[in-house]
Amino acid sequence: MIPQASWIGVLIVLPTLAPMLGAALTLLRGRSPNFQRPVTVGAITIALVASAMMLYLTSVHGTFAVNIGGWGGRDGGDSPLGITLVVDRLAALMLVVSTTVLLCVVVYAIGQGIRDGTTEQPVSIFLPTYLILTAGVCNAFLAGDLFNLYVSFEVLLAASFVLLTLGASAERVRAGASYVMVSMVSSLIFLAGIAFAYTTTGTLNLAEMAVRLDDVPDGTRNALYAVLLVAFGIKAAVFPLSTWLPDSYPTAPAPVTAVFAGLLTKVGVYAIIRAHSLLFPGGTMDTVLMIAGLLTMLVGILGAIAQADIKRLLSFTLVSHIGYMIFGIAVGSVESTSAAIYYVAHHILVQTTLFLVVGLIERQAGSSSLRRLGGLIASPLLAVLFLIPALNLGGIPPFSGFLGKVALLEAGAAQGSVLSWVLIAGSVITSLLTLYVMARIWTKGFWRARADAPEGEMAASTPSALVEEGTDVLIHDREDVGRMPVTMVVPTAAMVACGIALTVWAGPIFEFTGSAAHAVLDRADYIGAVLDGSTGEGAP
Repeated sequence: MIPQASWIGVLIVLPTLAPMLGAALTLLRGRSPNFQRPVTVGAITIALVASAMMLYLTSVHGTFAVNIGGWGGRDGGDSPLGITLVVDRLAALMLVVSTTVLLCVVVYAIGQGIRDGTTEQPVSIFLPTYLILTAGVCNAFLAGDLFNLYVSFEVLLAASFVLLTLGASAERVRAGASYVMVSMVSSLIFLAGIAFAYTTTGTLNLAEMAVRLDDVPDGTRNALYAVLLVAFGIKAAVFPLSTWLPDSYPTAPAPVTAVFAGLLTKVGVYAIIRAHSLLFPGGTMDTVLMIAGLLTMLVGILGAIAQADIKRLLSFTLVSHIGYMIFGIAVGSVESTSAAIYYVAHHILVQTTLFLVVGLIERQAGSSSLRRLGGLIASPLLAVLFLIPALNLGGIPPFSGFLGKVALLEAGAAQGSVLSWVLIAGSVITSLLTLYVMARIWTKGFWRARADAPEGEMAASTPSALVEEGTDVLIHDREDVGRMPVTMVVPTAAMVACGIALTVWAGPIFEFTGSAAHAVLDRADYIGAVLDGSTGEGAP
């Protein structure tokens, strides 16, 4: 039995509405952290529960759409006039993974705040801004028209500006200024694409646009596609549009860096998937995407090799592994798209986990620089929390990173073109180099004695929080030995467990991503749900 439309409408809006209402409440009680914390956790939990319910419903019934305010009719028909929110298997999966990450990271951040105290920390603005970021991310996955997608980008980017520059240190302001400039350029290009799309098709609704673009001349379609790819490519950090990321993310506090690394670029990847499959099927830009994917992998990982700070190193690996997702999108088959979707989910979880572990390393050792670190193996718990996601990112079997890469390579081999084989070779090289940089962190940060590090005697005087209050001192003169709070360790361990779950239940998850990829590439389920009000028949 297909659920009643009223219940589906409530579920679809909850991942956006609950965080927005939570943000309003926490702003009103900005002087009461004890009120802000449960409201924040509760709002994101509601979003997660609603997302999980939609994941189940879409797996059984297919795609659902809701016209906000009932604005569903135009010229006497059923085509949408106002804002449309759409949830299919892909959107539901992205919502579940994203809200899981957002929940774990905010618990981590709250634990860090309780441990550090609130005297000089900007906690009153952190949680409301974090909730606004959550709403923007969730709405981006549900947006059924280009302008609503643009608004979602602007909401999450406005929140990210605040989170990135918390504390207003010179380094964070500099990174924030660079981030703002790049984001403004991306937004202007996106706005130009929106104007171009409306002029060409007379609509901004994605489903209606998909139908009308079939009658648009190829040259016009390709020009519009190129404009949108540039806008989305900047947000996804696809080479050569990725140089902004390694200079921006590492300066932020650990929880902020973790959620940025895990989610913000994946919103851009999601938008590329939608544009490639729904609006511009046919592969007219597949060669460009393949080359961009290859260069993103190789340039990113070569940049990681040159880094001495773990946060910058991981920022480059983040860029590098976006290339795998672009590879899967460009091949364009059901198998490659399924592998790309699986790899997106894997990378969100693993990359976020690694940045959370770096926050624990900074607290434990007073630095994230490999020139200062050593002897971390003395904390077996910290070693395990790092080792598992590091091996996962490096693609060691049987972890999800290995399974996702193998699926991508098989899909590329099945296509059989010369460029596909070049990409396969680049993927293997990138995976080996990723394992190498993870091994560097392990050998220098964990196995090596700290006394053997070039600057091993130096450390930050206090653990890093939202505001960096400490100065460099001798390691023996630290004011705080940097014990790891349980409320920071538990969400990190939960993220590690989620990464392992992708391996343990890889079979059912690949079945789901396969059905999601089939629906994404077929388009009929999505277009029918929006324009005809019909619901798909479930997984093929």
